[in-house]
Amino acid sequence: MQFLKTIYTIWQRELIRYWRDKTRLASTFIQPLMFLAIFGSGLRQTLASGNLGVDFVQFMYPGIIAMSVMGVAFFSTISTVWDREFGFLKEILVAPVSRTSIALGKTTGAATIASSQALILLILGPFIGIKINLAIIPELFIFMILLALAISGLGLFIASLMKTTESFGLIMQLLIFPLFFLSGAFFPLTAVPLWMSIISRINPLSYGVDAFRQILLRGQLPEAVLSQFSLHSITINGLFLSLFAIVMVSAAVMAFNKKS
Repeated sequence: MQFLKTIYTIWQRELIRYWRDKTRLASTFIQPLMFLAIFGSGLRQTLASGNLGVDFVQFMYPGIIAMSVMGVAFFSTISTVWDREFGFLKEILVAPVSRTSIALGKTTGAATIASSQALILLILGPFIGIKINLAIIPELFIFMILLALAISGLGLFIASLMKTTESFGLIMQLLIFPLFFLSGAFFPLTAVPLWMSIISRINPLSYGVDAFRQILLRGQLPEAVLSQFSLHSITINGLFLSLFAIVMVSAAVMAFNKKS
């Protein structure tokens, strides 16, 4: 009971902390919308429906959702580094509670924030011309949670090894852009060089983008067209994200117990 109560308390703290930071709250909405407005409008004619078989903004939108999940999940785990720098982490570590519960609370808090933010972005889709069937939202949200847990686990694992926010920010910048641009958000990964194909197979974001895209475009495109830029079945995407999330959350818990 104490174990679950600790997870809930840390989870609640992460949510309150995020909600009170209005600048961070606004920026996580503005950035994906900027990508849609600039890249979507700029490349829509260059990569018209004749090339992909689908409007480029519609093609790109699943990648923007995945980017939102990744960005929010990563930067939500930076609170671990802040807590260490400002002494709060030491205070909770001397409390008679499990360190594993603290790590799980932070991971689930970051995942909740990231998936909720992406869900709001999904709801805004029809206002920018994205066709969304309401019946697919529960399935999409499940994949948002899986991707958020995977990225949050990775973020917490890295944060547990960092001593300063500057170091964490540098590592994040080195990871975020390669993960995003090699996820299939902007172009199909079905006809890329071998090295890019190999990276995409270990990139959790590519599985999230692939699942989001298939779910969103299913029923809107012929199966033959959709299969041209689909990497795996939805089941495989779900299994990989689940396994990656379990591995990364477990690694984060172990690193947190060892280093904190």
